[in-house]
Amino acid sequence: MKPGLYIVSTPIGNLKDITFRAIDTLRNVDMIACEDTRETIKLLNHYGIKKKLISYNDINKKEKTPKIIKMIKNGKRIGLVSDAGTPGICDPGFYLIRETIREGLYVTVIPGPVAFVMALVLSGIPNDRFAFIGFLSRRSGRRKKELKEIKNSWNHTIVFYESIHRIEKTLKDLKEIFEPERKIIIARELTKYFEEVIRTDLENVDKAVENMKKKGEIVVVLEGTPEKS
Repeated sequence: MKPGLYIVSTPIGNLKDITFRAIDTLRNVDMIACEDTRETIKLLNHYGIKKKLISYNDINKKEKTPKIIKMIKNGKRIGLVSDAGTPGICDPGFYLIRETIREGLYVTVIPGPVAFVMALVLSGIPNDRFAFIGFLSRRSGRRKKELKEIKNSWNHTIVFYESIHRIEKTLKDLKEIFEPERKIIIARELTKYFEEVIRTDLENVDKAVENMKKKGEIVVVLEGTPEKS
């Protein structure tokens, strides 16, 4: 392995969802940069990997990035992981990846789980064209504005992440802005023991989520503009 940044995808729930290459990489890098050392150590302990960890998150990324880049320039191999899934997607890893590339240093990805891709495939909704929009705004007014812009500019499937604490408000906004016949899936706790996938339409979504447990990570997939018969 050459000096550089190794972006390692890790399980989004089920610890068995990791590749041989990912395990091999984590064993052979000199250090691992991770969002939360407490989460990463669980994975490493499960696979018997002992490695020095460095915290890397939204709060300290501007401070830690130059230090990590300096390590790479000095010949180190640095692994980058998020709390779950593929680093660089809706997490601070993007900043480190971008700055490492700007420095002309070696960067590679060890592929693996991505929650929104899994939800998209599970949805049964057309996915030849889709837009992934990360997280919607936490602020109600701005969130509605974002959704209206999406409706006016994009006719195909949309996929986004949402907090379990905001999902009911977001579903209310979706019902207000989009056509009631649009199909929607709400995927919760993907790959975990209590995985739940709710398939319905916006007209009936309130009833469909009545008994959904208020716990875990959520991915929402919304059908594009329904075809007129």
